[in-house]
Amino acid sequence: MRIYPVILAGGAGTRLWPLSREAYPKQLLPLCSSHSMLQETLLRLVKWAELMPPLLVCGNEHRFLVAEQLRTIGIAPLAILLEPEGRNTAPTVAVAAQYLLQHEREQSTATEPQETLPDSLMLVLPADHVISRPEAFRAAIECAAQAARQGALATFGIVPSAAETGYGYILRGQRELPGAAGCYAVERFVEKPDRATAETFVRDNAYSWNSGMFLFQPKRYLEELREFRPLIAEHCQLAFNAAYRDLDFYRLDEAAFTACPSESIDYAVMEHTRNAAVVPADIGWNDVGSWSALWSVMAGDENGNVLRGDVYTDAVRDSLIRAESRLVAVLGLQDVVVVETRDAVLVAHKDQVQHVKKIVGELGKQQRTEHLTHRRVYRPWGSYEAIDMGDRFQVKRITVSPGGKLSLQMHHHRAEHWVVVSGTARIVCGDEEKFLTENESTYIPVGVTHRLENPGKLPLHLIEVQSGSYLGEDDIVRFDDIYQRK
Repeated sequence: MRIYPVILAGGAGTRLWPLSREAYPKQLLPLCSSHSMLQETLLRLVKWAELMPPLLVCGNEHRFLVAEQLRTIGIAPLAILLEPEGRNTAPTVAVAAQYLLQHEREQSTATEPQETLPDSLMLVLPADHVISRPEAFRAAIECAAQAARQGALATFGIVPSAAETGYGYILRGQRELPGAAGCYAVERFVEKPDRATAETFVRDNAYSWNSGMFLFQPKRYLEELREFRPLIAEHCQLAFNAAYRDLDFYRLDEAAFTACPSESIDYAVMEHTRNAAVVPADIGWNDVGSWSALWSVMAGDENGNVLRGDVYTDAVRDSLIRAESRLVAVLGLQDVVVVETRDAVLVAHKDQVQHVKKIVGELGKQQRTEHLTHRRVYRPWGSYEAIDMGDRFQVKRITVSPGGKLSLQMHHHRAEHWVVVSGTARIVCGDEEKFLTENESTYIPVGVTHRLENPGKLPLHLIEVQSGSYLGEDDIVRFDDIYQRK
């Protein structure tokens, strides 16, 4: 029996602002350990021999970051599917199911024709969940697989530890499914309840939290989707049929996919199917949906404080304080969240962190950028960070990874001065090509075609000083790009 992990690596993680930004969201951040949440999700699976290589689905703007994080931990994916636009989980899972069915057909041979292969399963997992009991999770997967082999659409219901109002709930039936010990038919799905209702659910052990994790046969999911949401199924099929390879990625057709209705898998399929099953699972699960949730899953000090970075506290209790770039000092507070980044600071009571999303919305209305990017912006060739800016000038710190190469480009409105701090730079400026090393510099005039490359084996660090009438990132005309960006 083949089980393919399908990792949903999209989303913006706005409730963990200012650390999570649109260009570098929650799932790509090292929140609970030295690995990102995406890497933690994958590392939980690698020791399980029965699992196939993972299939990832992410947004176009995160494709190189996702690929690099997989490379860093030595995991080669089955594929990385690129969504032109987020359309929620029902379409995302549909295109993943279509890819797996095609892959299975391609893998069949004369001695192992496709119609004789055992039905494969897809294990759908968000990339940004914490699971502190991986062995219990593996046991729950093996339990759910018994039902999924019989055509059920299985989900994992988390045994509730508190009367949470931020989660949906699942009511299971009274009897286990035949041939699937520990797995039950779903009686009904329940929307996020009020406090009093949630308390009654917790007292009744037939209810569990809806985790958003699933296990089923790809073909069975598509059959159910075609029955209950034929328009989603149609658009996803069109988007997949017109998909094409782009470097190491598999790019869905933009027109067909963006025209697809946006709906969650719960609303589109699970609440309607007669084949929904649930495995109650006590696996140390948390979706880390807020700063208070992150505080609850991390080990605190003797005062209940979770501290990261250069932090000083006195008479502080039960708080999360995180410093990314400078000293943060907190005195005489309890139950607070303080998160510092280079360009924004959040201070909130833990009871109010669910409103962080409002800040992100307000920043968008004001056409600010602190919700979109950090001061350090990642590119497939490396990164850059704004150091200083003023009227008609901007200073950046640029890092180019070994083998990295910026596009062949020109600017209509700005000139650039480059000073190499360390490493070796290969530079094309007009018809001239030259190599620069530490403490050497060059000048790129307005309107001149140029390119920067790191031919060495160590990172290239340089300082860039821009000057001109307009310094926006959209003043780039690309003539050639090895990363095939538009």
